[in-house]
Amino acid sequence: MSTLSKILPPHLAATIKAAAFDLGPSPALVIGADGALAAANEAAEALFGQGLSLLARGRFETALPPGSVLVSLVDRALAENARVREHGVEVALFGQPSFEADAAAAPLGDGAVLLTLAVKVGPLGAERAADPAGLRSVIGLGQMLAHEIKNPLAGIRGAAQLLKVGAAAEDQPLAQLIVDETERIRRLVDRMEVFADNAPPNREPVNIHEVLDRVRALAANGVADGLVIREHYDPSLPPVFGDEDQLIQIFLNLVKNSAEAAHARRDGRGEISISTAYRHGVRVKGIHDKTAKGAPLEVRIQDNGPGVPTALKDNLFHPFVTTKANGAGLGLALVAKLVSGQAGLIDFESEPGRTVFRVLLPVSPFPVTKES
Repeated sequence: MSTLSKILPPHLAATIKAAAFDLGPSPALVIGADGALAAANEAAEALFGQGLSLLARGRFETALPPGSVLVSLVDRALAENARVREHGVEVALFGQPSFEADAAAAPLGDGAVLLTLAVKVGPLGAERAADPAGLRSVIGLGQMLAHEIKNPLAGIRGAAQLLKVGAAAEDQPLAQLIVDETERIRRLVDRMEVFADNAPPNREPVNIHEVLDRVRALAANGVADGLVIREHYDPSLPPVFGDEDQLIQIFLNLVKNSAEAAHARRDGRGEISISTAYRHGVRVKGIHDKTAKGAPLEVRIQDNGPGVPTALKDNLFHPFVTTKANGAGLGLALVAKLVSGQAGLIDFESEPGRTVFRVLLPVSPFPVTKES
């Protein structure tokens, strides 16, 4: 029995599992025992541009080119009765242009198989859609979690507190454990709720260097204490068109990540570099924009830490992806959502000893009016 089934009523656990499949950021397909496509989540339908009724015509194998790795992957999962993976698979499905992805197949019982795809992300600097982490799916999952979990969770916590009052001394630690774990789940749900805020940001002309100076001051007296922080600013930059509070949150999160990586150096010579520049030719379509617009103002946050593990690079902006032992993996997913709301773009490149996050933002059509 899964942990989810242990702490929640069966009908609620089933609802959450179904929602997690449908709202998951990675494209996922369920192939039935008869070889037909039984289910496709929102990410899969968005990837292939078709609904389940169109995707499900005929057997799954008929939609694939002869000798497809995906067919052998599904067969292996059934034969080994275990989850199997293939990296760098060339995927060509349902008449769509081919693309590269990491694929995984897992048996579900009764001959059905769950097939998931992790689509490869283009190189730093490529023009990309402004939804790098499947943010619509994350927002929906946050809304569902807040609505479906918080009320029964409060009841579980209250009941555990009452049990603790009347429990024998040897049983009180178990009751306290229930209280502590429900509180931990509540904190996670609160963090997920942040994704459900769909209100457009309050965008106005902002001096990006004032934002970065404030972030630097906060970090230097906190998480980046003891690190060398270098600045390389282009003083001729025009104002960015964004929400100042959200911009502070974006860059504070990025600097915090870089500081944690720099602190991981064993020689104690951790460094962070914050730089700005103007880049021509970049166009981005934000969450609230109907057409792609220029985003030439570049901010780079660089550290000399150990680098991002290769296995995480393609999904780093997805929720629940983290290198931290006690991390929830929501920080960079939230950053990606906020950057998209600014009609901007975020990407990164990483190798041992050098990781750089790059944020590209639009220039304001208006001058900065408030006093510096």
